[in-house]
Amino acid sequence: MDRLLNPVLAADVWNTVLIAVLVIVALIVVFVVLLIGKYFNLWLQARLSNAPVSFLALIGMMFRKVDPKAIVLTRIQAVKAGIHISTDQLEAHYLSGGRIRTVVNALIAADRAEMELPWERACAIDLAGRDILDAVQTSVNPKVIDCPDPSQGRNTVDAVAQDGIQLKAKARVTVRANLAKLIGGAKEDTIIARVGEGIVTTIGSAPSHKAVLENPDRISKTVLEKGLDAGTAFEILSIDIADIDVGDNIGAKLQADQAEADKRRFQAMAEKRRAEAIAVEQEHKAEVQKNRALVVLAEAEIPKAMADAFRSGNLGIMDYYKMRNVQADTSMREGIAGDSGVKPTQT
Repeated sequence: MDRLLNPVLAADVWNTVLIAVLVIVALIVVFVVLLIGKYFNLWLQARLSNAPVSFLALIGMMFRKVDPKAIVLTRIQAVKAGIHISTDQLEAHYLSGGRIRTVVNALIAADRAEMELPWERACAIDLAGRDILDAVQTSVNPKVIDCPDPSQGRNTVDAVAQDGIQLKAKARVTVRANLAKLIGGAKEDTIIARVGEGIVTTIGSAPSHKAVLENPDRISKTVLEKGLDAGTAFEILSIDIADIDVGDNIGAKLQADQAEADKRRFQAMAEKRRAEAIAVEQEHKAEVQKNRALVVLAEAEIPKAMADAFRSGNLGIMDYYKMRNVQADTSMREGIAGDSGVKPTQT
């Protein structure tokens, strides 16, 4: 009986294993069918566009978290334009955070314009944060930059000639992108700053504002000779003076301000001298009062001296009366001389 049961159990085990294997195989087949169905359109589109991409590559993109549709469509675009780029190159740039569609568009534009732009350089420019497509377009179609930039709140570059007259200039700079220097090269702000500096230097070195007004192209020639595009991502093609106006007479204002400052300085010096004179006058008045006080003190000693002379017998009563008579005569003569307007002669 046991011998009959063992074959039955063995058959059941094998049936169970077979069913499990069939289920797993069915799941795998369903998964593969779903993957094929998901990427079949992309695979067929790439195949018909002569830019084939294998199913394994499409599935690998899914696991690498790469957008297969973006890679396939971008490669189709490049191949149709005659630019051969592998899916590995596109994936590498995509995973680096680059914009593959922008780079491919830039390569197509450069190829149509017969410009040399390798894939590696285009990717480097894109990863550096520059707009590679705009750079290529600027290289093909030169760009006009206003100097100064109106968005910065200034409409003119102001400078003063040697005769003191202010001139207000506005320039337009035509530039072309230099793809070889786009990485590490200065941007438009540097061009605007250098051109503005050149305009100020040229106007400031002019002996008269009339000379600048007569030959405004002198500014363009002088600025272009300075090589202002060195170290930038652009090549300056031309600098045109769009407008130049006469401003204020800065020299006259400076002279007026200097004259006003000199006036205040001289007034301060005069006030200082007046204060010193008043101080000296007050000192003299004080000295006069001091001397008068000394005279009063000296006069106060006369009665004391006369009293001592009476006591010592050096002065008699008759001598005293004679002295008083002389004083009275002197006073009378002074009074008469005062009434007649003739001053007495002092001996």
